[in-house]
Amino acid sequence: MKVRHVPFLSVLALCTVSLASLGAQAQQPPTIQIPNPGVPQAMSIEGSFVRAVWNNEAYAILGYRLANTSVGGEWMLIEFGTTVLDKTPNYKLLREHLSLETPDGKTIPLPSVEEYRAAPTQGLINQEKVIRDSINYFPPMASQACRIGFFADLDQRALPWDQVELSNRRACLGRLFFKVPGGIAYGQHWLNVKFENSTLRVPFRILTKDEEKLLNKNYKSIKKQVDEAFKPKKK
Repeated sequence: MKVRHVPFLSVLALCTVSLASLGAQAQQPPTIQIPNPGVPQAMSIEGSFVRAVWNNEAYAILGYRLANTSVGGEWMLIEFGTTVLDKTPNYKLLREHLSLETPDGKTIPLPSVEEYRAAPTQGLINQEKVIRDSINYFPPMASQACRIGFFADLDQRALPWDQVELSNRRACLGRLFFKVPGGIAYGQHWLNVKFENSTLRVPFRILTKDEEKLLNKNYKSIKKQVDEAFKPKKK
């Protein structure tokens, strides 16, 4: 697997897309607002349905295009990648270190292997083969591919793991599943990832059809705004 790299920024701020109101403002580019994740971190938007955040300790990236098409469904599939940074020691990422926060404030843990295998997730897995975006973007040092194997089907040769060893040279990727009581809803979600000394909160918004159209129409404008927001300060 060839690993592509993104530029690493030193700004400790979080940026996420906030869509402008529809109607009279539909002809104007959407604006960028800075919500408060409650933790110091930075963010770069790589695509319409890809989000990446990092701090001095770790980096996390997710893709959620399929989740955005699964509104009302009880199970959410998101693609996830992570690594630790620079001089950070190796870290064992455990199943309990990951959780999903929904728009109504619920915090949902990863399901157990038994819960996952009893769930009707095969349809999501089949859809994910075509409804997805690459999240293979990592800081320069992370060039060795590794698997995040919290989930594996019975017909797969690979076994599920309860942990994955992170190092600053490993670009680790895998699928995450969450069972969402009441079904996936529109609005702001957060993927929480706990590390040794900090927690990263990766924001992603489940969009309405109108919001998605507006986002896609103005994607270049959004990217330009994000690039400006995170431009390194001149010394």
